[in-house]
Amino acid sequence: MKQSVNLSIGNQTIEIETGRMAKQADGSVLVTAGNNVVLVTVVSSKRDSDMDFFPLTVEYAEKFYASGKIPGGFFKREGRPTAEATLNARLIDRPLRPTFPEGYNKDTQVVATILSFDGTYPVEILASIGASTATHISDIPFNGPTAAVLVGKVDGQLVVNPSPEQLEKSEVEMIVAGTRNGILMVEGEAKLVDEATILEALKFAHKEMGPIFDAQDKLREMTGSKAKREFIPFKVEEGFRAKVTDFAESRIAAALSTVDKGERYAAYDATKKEAEAMFLEGIQDKDEKDLRKKELGIVIEDLKYNIARSNILKKSQRIDGRDLTTVRPIACEVGLLPRAHGSGLFTRGETQVLGAVTLGTGDDEQTIDSLAGFYKKKFLLHYNFPPYCVGETGRMGGQSRREIGHGNLAERALKAVLPDHDKFPYTIRMVGEVMESNGSSSMGTVCGGTLAMLDAGVPLKGNVAGVAMGLISDGTDTAVLTDILGDEDHLGDMDFKVAGTREGISAIQMDIKIDSITFDVMEKALAQAKDGRLHILGKMEEVIKAPRGEISPYAPRIETIKIKPEKVREVIGAGGKVIKGIIEETGVKVDIEDDGSIHIASTDPEMSKKAIAMIEAICAEAEVGKTYKGKVVKVVDFGAFVEVLPNTQGLLHISEVSNERIRNVSDHLSEGDTIDVKVIDVDRAGRIKLSRKALLEQ
Repeated sequence: MKQSVNLSIGNQTIEIETGRMAKQADGSVLVTAGNNVVLVTVVSSKRDSDMDFFPLTVEYAEKFYASGKIPGGFFKREGRPTAEATLNARLIDRPLRPTFPEGYNKDTQVVATILSFDGTYPVEILASIGASTATHISDIPFNGPTAAVLVGKVDGQLVVNPSPEQLEKSEVEMIVAGTRNGILMVEGEAKLVDEATILEALKFAHKEMGPIFDAQDKLREMTGSKAKREFIPFKVEEGFRAKVTDFAESRIAAALSTVDKGERYAAYDATKKEAEAMFLEGIQDKDEKDLRKKELGIVIEDLKYNIARSNILKKSQRIDGRDLTTVRPIACEVGLLPRAHGSGLFTRGETQVLGAVTLGTGDDEQTIDSLAGFYKKKFLLHYNFPPYCVGETGRMGGQSRREIGHGNLAERALKAVLPDHDKFPYTIRMVGEVMESNGSSSMGTVCGGTLAMLDAGVPLKGNVAGVAMGLISDGTDTAVLTDILGDEDHLGDMDFKVAGTREGISAIQMDIKIDSITFDVMEKALAQAKDGRLHILGKMEEVIKAPRGEISPYAPRIETIKIKPEKVREVIGAGGKVIKGIIEETGVKVDIEDDGSIHIASTDPEMSKKAIAMIEAICAEAEVGKTYKGKVVKVVDFGAFVEVLPNTQGLLHISEVSNERIRNVSDHLSEGDTIDVKVIDVDRAGRIKLSRKALLEQ
């Protein structure tokens, strides 16, 4: 039986209904806003998983029929998820994951399917709301509900779930998710706004979530408030825990004071092996041995968790010996790669990223076929995280969801400072190669990208750096950490990344593992992040502060000229004949825009000049009083038609052929003759009158 609730967010009504589709799923809802419809289902296995983590997967499926389109390609059907779909799946996953009970390890899958789409509403928000609702009304153990909104700031006013037109003018674009108690996740970008603006937007976002929570609770009540499945988390036998703790506690504490990551991990492994030798070798029964091995692993992880957090909260002592606000040592280099158009190496502690920039032309823009239609990207950032960067072996090739997410964050951070395309008409590709990783390689990519683009001569509007903040909280005491290590991310309660310039914030991302954090803590983290960001910028600017005056000799030089829009057809020619001829003769690349802007790219300056001259000749207009060397193209009784410019002819009247009276033009001129003529008039219709007599009389 269909049941539904309605709620209002901003100026839009959202309907959430259940009982009509996908009824065999554990939870299923349709979320509708205007002409946008999203189906979200959740299914959780009733069997335990062998995984030592929560095996939650979120799929975001974009169906092209949703916007009345047929997919491209040979097969004409949807293929693997696009980067945008992957990012939206992550946006659903990140706030949902921490709201399941601790220790829950049943295989769980959430599928969000876009059934109808008109481009006027953020469907990823509908999908996130649907994921929480489907889980909330099901019998799956869940500590929700959660809610999500998109926040913008347009003309000084905060707006919830703004339209695409409003987002174009917005200073801020942030997706914020949370529970009734506070915020769980933030993902967004900004046009170099200050910390106060970000905090104001976050508070506004959480306030706007109220009706979403109420609607989910109401729908759960309407559907009968299914009893949640019994879930008993795995517990280690207390006597065994005490024995392992007595043996391993001091060893783990010593390992956690080891600065070098490799040595620290080796100490962890050695402790675990010694413990296994002591507590497992005498056990003959395989099932009992497997159980004890699982328990031992849990105890070791709990010791690492508790000791590291206690050291920070009670002693302000971090794993690598730093205080809470100190950034790790920084080293920067530029110009490492001779043939790359720009390169920069950024090293912060044991995290190192090589940035490499390539400058291209309009032909290199990425064309993306989405539900909203085709669009092009002029700035591309690709993030690579090879297994060797953490001292491991693994599969190479293809992008993981994590790589797509980290690359998108770095791209957002740098996008705000890119030069206007009319001033720097290049397609820019930045690749971040993570060489070493021990925390915050995405922010290392932001820093490495800035160095590489400055080295490439890209006139950035500001230099960007980023830093990752962490949090340790036991409910009473709280510590905010600057520039967290990988272990501090793993053992801590928050990963809060902030990127920007000296003027303001350009990108922000936050995930927390606890129920929520207060706005006071967020305010402190933002202030601390600003100090860290400015420190990092200072170190970067000791190496390179401004873009190089010249781009690489191996990069194409792009010259831009402007012609009248009505002349574009003449430059292109029938079937592209004219422009193809110019390209073939000069070897340049030509990109023509509808407004008459023409970009000519070549590594040979002389060929660029030649191509420009050819285009200008095609577009040139006859000027009154100017003399031209023209070609007679047709002789008639009343005169001759002379081509004075490419595709531009004028009439040389019989009375203007000679300074003497003549009877027959053909006695004096023949087709193909080259003669000097003077433009004596151009009428309103653009017809050109020529004179040869005026030159003969001089």
